[in-house]
Amino acid sequence: MPEAQEPSAEPTLDEQIAAYQREYRDLDPQVEQVVSALGRLNRRMNVAYGRQLAELGISNAEWEVLKTLVLAGAPYRMGPSELAKRLGLTPAAMTHRIDRMAGDGLVTRDRDETNRVRVIVELTDEGRAKWLEAMRMATAFEGDLLQDLSGDERGVLGELLIRLLRRVEHAQPDAGGRLTDLEG
Repeated sequence: MPEAQEPSAEPTLDEQIAAYQREYRDLDPQVEQVVSALGRLNRRMNVAYGRQLAELGISNAEWEVLKTLVLAGAPYRMGPSELAKRLGLTPAAMTHRIDRMAGDGLVTRDRDETNRVRVIVELTDEGRAKWLEAMRMATAFEGDLLQDLSGDERGVLGELLIRLLRRVEHAQPDAGGRLTDLEG
């Protein structure tokens, strides 16, 4: 039986850009370097964050709910329809996610005392503890990621990335961007 071959390594950015230029002569290598580096960085960061969440026993989908409740502010409560809207989910998908998270003790789901028809989802102490630990892990990872940049360089990089993000959000307003989150 032949040995299994190792999957071929991803080409370097320079190799990728050279191949693209060979096949598409109008390619701007500077533009391709930026967008390819951003894409690779995003993929690798998502893998790292996913591993951290798995260590905590929560999924990325659950993290998104925890984050949304924290962003709502104390007392970290929200109706399921508002949660679904903010996360871009159907009501059925949101219900399924809330069921799972309530079963794990991350959130509670109770009737609103002032309107018994309305349901309120609230972050539990355990859910908040998971969110805080995920934030601690992410902060350490992000600090390590940016350790080679000075404070000024970080500021410039942040401003440049926000400019790119605003451009894409303007051109693709339905693509899930939240420009208002960037304005402070």
